[in-house]
Amino acid sequence: MQHRLDDVKAQVQAALEEAMAHLPPGEMTDAMRYACIGGKRVRAFLVMESARMFGIEDSAALPVAAAVEALHAYSLVHDDLPSMDNDDLRRGLPTVHVQWSEATAILAGDALQSLAFGLFADERIGAAETRLTLLQGFAEAVGARGMVWGQAQDIAAETAIEPLDIVAIKRLQQAKTGALIQFSATAGAVLAGQDPEPLAEYARNLGLAFQIQDDVLDVTGDEAETGKRTGKDDAAGKATFVSLLGLEGAQDKARKLVRNAEAALEPYGEAAGNLRQLARFVIERDA
Repeated sequence: MQHRLDDVKAQVQAALEEAMAHLPPGEMTDAMRYACIGGKRVRAFLVMESARMFGIEDSAALPVAAAVEALHAYSLVHDDLPSMDNDDLRRGLPTVHVQWSEATAILAGDALQSLAFGLFADERIGAAETRLTLLQGFAEAVGARGMVWGQAQDIAAETAIEPLDIVAIKRLQQAKTGALIQFSATAGAVLAGQDPEPLAEYARNLGLAFQIQDDVLDVTGDEAETGKRTGKDDAAGKATFVSLLGLEGAQDKARKLVRNAEAALEPYGEAAGNLRQLARFVIERDA
């Protein structure tokens, strides 16, 4: 899997650089490029590998993978703002608003979001009907019923009188983190005109496992490894999978979710080997 992941990272970085090559010079464009540096590229990998599993060429899946990563970069830039999570470190670097200014960070995030949607116009993806289906799913995943809604609920929870229970946290994280992961994992099936439901089930379990590991790393992680501040959730009194289930309970839950994710891939046999390895990587990572 690692070789494939490295290949996807290189392809996606090149695609993002190409997409931004002709933007006007200046702080905003510099900030956009900066926001796209590094990252695990899990979402892009899901797009590219799910497409490969159905025999779709990388060239067709790449614009979708780049769009997902541009959108993800925008979400991190905005999440890090003082008015949201107020973070000063991301991927081992100063956050965009620290490196430039809050205004530049907002504008760079806005521009990355627009860039992401524009990438779905790329004819390499396939027929217009396929591109429209992907675009509709993307908008649903990242908008007011998906990622943005999840972030709004996360912010509201910080000042709520009653802390969230496990059901509410699961619903929040399925939107904030899980919706874009699910879109990414099912993109290959959409490109191939196949039933996306087995991959959607895989992604629902994967997304929650991913978030649980994030919560675990906030407690156990080393900032030099994670590339971001740790201990923030506990300091803020924030309800997380770890605070509600305990550290061992959260880790057990993540392992069960990974087993469920692997089981969902059974219809694809050996072709899904890299996706199975990714599920295990998600809870074994230290960043």
